[in-house]
Amino acid sequence: MSLITTIAAAAEAEHELAPLWMPAPMFGVVMAGILLVLGLVTYSYRDVANRHSHKTGGGDHDGHGHGDGHGHGH
Repeated sequence: MSLITTIAAAAEAEHELAPLWMPAPMFGVVMAGILLVLGLVTYSYRDVANRHSHKTGGGDHDGHGHGDGHGHGH
């Protein structure tokens, strides 16, 4: 047997899969859960600017943040 054949046989004999600390399908379940939580957090911030428009004086604006809408440049 040649040296290359011996090295290849030794490498094949010691080939072992890396052990996982939880079953493989659970990684997908955990990632889906994290994505769901992040999506809910993002969804909870919808319409925040309109909810707090009283703090910025939103009642005096035309709804687009451009002042009184008369073009006076105030």
